[in-house]
Amino acid sequence: MKWETKIIRHNGMKRIAVIFAYNEVLDQEVRQINDARWSSSKLCWHIPFTQENIDLLGIDLVQQRLPNSEGMLAVERFSRWMHSKRYSTNTIKTYTDSLKSFLSHFNEKPFSEISNEDVISYNNDYILANDLSPSFQNQIVSAIKLFFSACQDTSIEIDKIHRPKRFKLLPNVLSKQEVKRILNAHGNIKHRAMLSLIYSCGLRSSELLSLTPQDIDSQRNLVFIRQAKGHKDRIVPLSPKILELLREYYQFYKPKKYLFEGNGDGKQYDARSLQFVIKFAANKAGIGKPVTLHWLRHSYATHLLESGTDLRYIQELLGHNSSKTTEIYTHVSTKNLQQIRSPFDDL
Repeated sequence: MKWETKIIRHNGMKRIAVIFAYNEVLDQEVRQINDARWSSSKLCWHIPFTQENIDLLGIDLVQQRLPNSEGMLAVERFSRWMHSKRYSTNTIKTYTDSLKSFLSHFNEKPFSEISNEDVISYNNDYILANDLSPSFQNQIVSAIKLFFSACQDTSIEIDKIHRPKRFKLLPNVLSKQEVKRILNAHGNIKHRAMLSLIYSCGLRSSELLSLTPQDIDSQRNLVFIRQAKGHKDRIVPLSPKILELLREYYQFYKPKKYLFEGNGDGKQYDARSLQFVIKFAANKAGIGKPVTLHWLRHSYATHLLESGTDLRYIQELLGHNSSKTTEIYTHVSTKNLQQIRSPFDDL
């Protein structure tokens, strides 16, 4: 771990303290985070307590306590069951960590006595009390429902475990000019190639980091994305301009196994380091928004829609199971909105 983190209060607000021995590289990384501040009294940086920053720093909020021996045995059985069902590694880790957090609150209670009321208590006493996000709560609920429905005989009523109310949030989209400034901000060709490939193909960050050189079909200008979310393969078109950039990058770095590797060691480029790459680029480009890698994917889909691409094709390119997921981009496309004349103009 290159730094330590802990939750603090600063002027009555919950913040994340980022603690490390002085290192110029780490210092610059932390400075790229929106609203990062230096505390002279605590001698450390601190940043807003947000889900984005929790994910960015890899803070594990669910393992503050551990279940008793019976609970840990149940978690292990749950993990083995998910492995046998071929759940992804990330899903297994997320669900087992979530279950540990829940069961640790009921160490004195047998599984057979855990009730729906206990779920409500956990939501209030832990999730809401710690200002954790609705998406985090939803993740916990998913783990609880799967665990008790698949692995435990219990009196709990699975169908009555409620989820947090959904917030109808629109995806964050950058203009083409903003995207261009971000992609041109990096002098490092590896960083520029990674961000350019995410935008030009609408990739998730995990999909980018899993690519190998063999996944780039330069003859047909295609990118093969293998075993992405939902264990699905798909192909997306590759821009000839990106192919030129990738060739230049490949000649310089000569990756061994993955297309993008960390320090030439044959290992995947670090996911958290990639998040700092986009933060640095956005700041250098003078864009005062909390830009994330997923904003590039949202922008790709929206720009395709505005250029006249059929929504069904966009759904295939993004790897969405449902057209409902893709339809959200119709709400952020400005092509038709810009043609509407405001009545204020006629006053």
